Amino acid sequence: MHVTASEMTRSVRAICCRFGISRAAFYKATKARSRKEINEELILALVRQEREVNPCAGTRKVLVAIRPELQKVGINIGRNRLGKLLKRNGMLIEPRKVFHCRTTKQDPSLIPSSNLVKKMEITAPDQALCSDITYIYTEEGFVYLSLVMDMFAKDIVGWAMSDMLETESGPLAALKMAAKTVGAGKEVVAHSDRGCQYGSHAYRAMLDDLGWKSSMTEELHCYENGMAERLNGILKGEYFLDRHFKTKADARKAVKDAIWIYNHRRLHEKLNYKTPAGFRAEWLKEAA
Repeated sequence: MHVTASEMTRSVRAICCRFGISRAAFYKATKARSRKEINEELILALVRQEREVNPCAGTRKVLVAIRPELQKVGINIGRNRLGKLLKRNGMLIEPRKVFHCRTTKQDPSLIPSSNLVKKMEITAPDQALCSDITYIYTEEGFVYLSLVMDMFAKDIVGWAMSDMLETESGPLAALKMAAKTVGAGKEVVAHSDRGCQYGSHAYRAMLDDLGWKSSMTEELHCYENGMAERLNGILKGEYFLDRHFKTKADARKAVKDAIWIYNHRRLHEKLNYKTPAGFRAEWLKEAA
């Protein structure tokens, strides 16, 4: 039933009589409506705060991230309601288009390794690592980012940037960083595609020195190294490493920041919504 302009000037009692409700119910509904508006403003503020760090985080991950703060003030909201709230306020994340540039070049003179992770049961950190190279555009020319990720903890344990697709300043430098995190002497499988950098004598010699085993894709497609490919997509799609940078120094800073946020602030569903760094720390503490 519609309330006319003249009725808006009447007393609360008259309005309540018109609609057959008590004044207590009227004030309760008004208070509840005000509380809902305040709660939604707080929720949106927390979402904006989380998006400053993780700008492309979806509804589920945002909810997990802000839930502790909501619980402190007694607000309980589910994923569906949060999704509707974000949609009303134009804050849903739209899927980004993905573009690919091939960085894998196989050298027929180098014998590829077998795929050791295909049927491997990975049950703890530091058992298997995956590696890949991706490109980043700058106005000063392309730079190439080499990454090494733990296949269980999902954390980036090694990375390096190079002006060229070469072994020493790219994959080998990233591998050396990973060795400092993981440690030599462990039975680690280092998985990659069939790129000539990973099949090079220098790279394999480093693996031998560490006591690690070489593993490669068998059919030169992304599926057998899907975890590393997925990591490239996350860093580019969620942390905007696919944009055009003015200088190589700008790109390096953006990469460094993105990797830190990925390791320390990005929640992973497969890690029970923990960050990779937090998951590794908890695992090592429990295993000690």
